[in-house]
Amino acid sequence: MIPWTRAARLLKGHPRHLGVLDLAARQAGWGQPLPPGRARGVALHESFRSVVAQVVEVSRDGDGLPRVERVVCAVDCGIAVNPDVVRAQMEGSIGFGLGSALWSEITVVDGRVQQSNFHDFRILRIDEMPRVEVHIVPSAAPPTGVGEPGVPPIAPAVANAWLALSGRPIHRLPFSRLAGGGARPS
Repeated sequence: MIPWTRAARLLKGHPRHLGVLDLAARQAGWGQPLPPGRARGVALHESFRSVVAQVVEVSRDGDGLPRVERVVCAVDCGIAVNPDVVRAQMEGSIGFGLGSALWSEITVVDGRVQQSNFHDFRILRIDEMPRVEVHIVPSAAPPTGVGEPGVPPIAPAVANAWLALSGRPIHRLPFSRLAGGGARPS
């Protein structure tokens, strides 16, 4: 069972939520020490009748920004009709959500959008994509959604890990604001 009793108490009556949280925590080694300069964070989400938990390991990059090293994702999507597609959808949604959390920002000045294309709208780069592990909860329940449910938990999981690592809470995204305001272009 998950190593924190408050979460278990708050999620009493939500066995699917507890199940994914427990699976993600166990697979991520929650409670085991990390190398110096790393911290873990966790988040839980439900949408499209699927439940997703993500545990992230974060370090600090050379610019003092979060670098996500590893994401352990557990998903309860009912019967996984095609487990490879479920894994691919979770991996893709984690990458998309992580890019938005770390870099992507649209700014408007005097009613005009300032970004015009990828040269001035920062997205996640391939070398920034963390190692991702996806664990599917075995189920006999009807299949549910797997496209979008992996996006919402990544930002809060990273924010929780960043708080544990730096002591600094995040109140506004993207994280690139930590480096002096706004997303850096490539």
